[in-house]
Amino acid sequence: MSIRVALLLIPMVALATPLDARQRARELGIPFEGTPGPLNAITDVPGFEIGMATIVEGDGPLVVGEGPVRTGVTAIWPRGRSSEEGSFASWYTLNGNGEMTGAIYIQDHGWLLPGPVLITNTLSVGTAHAALIRWGVVNGQRVSNLPVIAETWDGFLNDISGQHVREEHVFQAMDGARGGPVAEGSVGGGTGMICHGFKCGTGTASRVLDNGHTVGVLVQANHGGSRKLTIAGVPVGQALGCMGGRCNPSTGGEEANSSASGFDPEDREGSIIVIVATDAPLLPGALHQLAKRSALGVGRVGGQGETSSGDIMLAIGTGLRREGPGPSYQLDAVMRGLNAYYEATIQATEEAIANALVAGRTTTGRDGNTVQGLPIERTLEILREYGRIR
Repeated sequence: MSIRVALLLIPMVALATPLDARQRARELGIPFEGTPGPLNAITDVPGFEIGMATIVEGDGPLVVGEGPVRTGVTAIWPRGRSSEEGSFASWYTLNGNGEMTGAIYIQDHGWLLPGPVLITNTLSVGTAHAALIRWGVVNGQRVSNLPVIAETWDGFLNDISGQHVREEHVFQAMDGARGGPVAEGSVGGGTGMICHGFKCGTGTASRVLDNGHTVGVLVQANHGGSRKLTIAGVPVGQALGCMGGRCNPSTGGEEANSSASGFDPEDREGSIIVIVATDAPLLPGALHQLAKRSALGVGRVGGQGETSSGDIMLAIGTGLRREGPGPSYQLDAVMRGLNAYYEATIQATEEAIANALVAGRTTTGRDGNTVQGLPIERTLEILREYGRIR
């Protein structure tokens, strides 16, 4: 086993730069509907700060507890790291083979308690949960005792049973959160994730409405089949000759994903976590509708909420505040004309997944298991052939 070296990107936060000069999906000329915010990221919603810890250790055969490791954690602060204020929220599940702690409180109260939302791998939920509460004690800051921790499974590339996300990684992600550009692809909780048969992970996008409100989306994408992959309405997976996580090189697809165990990433169907954010003054009922509409964005890219997929969506609204001791509050909320918010949510979710795919890089993890990155040049050729790019 190689020497354990943790590559905790310094600190891997929203200000991180891309690993190479590869552009984002929109910058490549891929057409998307709607008007993005200045950053085309969830951080276009005022107050939202993102932090990440990325853990990459070792190569070679799996030794449980020793690696190789390809994992991490992402922290989303709706009102910034220093805030002790909660937010209205709601959640939705397209398919429930997954976990999001704290969801029952949100369901009954329509309220996200103070502190960040964390996203990590399936077997690190407990560690992240305990670390978040410990962070509040250490820093003397009020955070929820019922925090929201969501997960997707990265065991094809990562020693997931080794539970390599530690308290210090959670602290790093929480303390390192910032506004500004958000790193995408194999970073944070998305480090070991695969979607539609290609290397994927973290992605984000935003939309600005005519009334000035913003809707932002961040995804941890680890879902979908390769043949179902659809980009800008074009059946890219079919055009690449993809089937069962493998694409035909004669059609321009890269070589097949490889696994010493014969495990096929297509077979597991995966999961996706979608965080929808808005500064619009929306109550929980309207936020629930936004969470549901994000599933339509997942569907646009080819996700179908398959049987073994955990597709969980959380919508957070920071446009209303419950000020004072209560028990009643005067709120000026948007109750009608929600179609524009629905549309913005669908559009931003679709683009966030595309950004996660475009940012993905061919990655080798445990046991030499390799997941190919999306073949960008061939994908653009396909979009040109279909008339989507001039």
